[in-house]
Amino acid sequence: MWLNEDENELRRDLQSVASDLRWSAVELLRLAEQLRQAGNDVDAQAALRLCELFQGDEGRLAGYAEEVKAKVISRTKVH
Repeated sequence: MWLNEDENELRRDLQSVASDLRWSAVELLRLAEQLRQAGNDVDAQAALRLCELFQGDEGRLAGYAEEVKAKVISRTKVH
């Protein structure tokens, strides 16, 4: 099924933000490990909680992108 230009843009935007969240979660994991090694377990745990939130949000956005692809979600510009 073909997507219109607006739907393609929406899908790309959703995938891009999901990718940004994935990259951010990886960086947070790295920082959490550094904090833990420095003896700052409280901040390390806070970073890990943020990482979990980002991973959940990434999954949701990736799911929305798939819904756009399947035409469950559509987008048209209103002038």
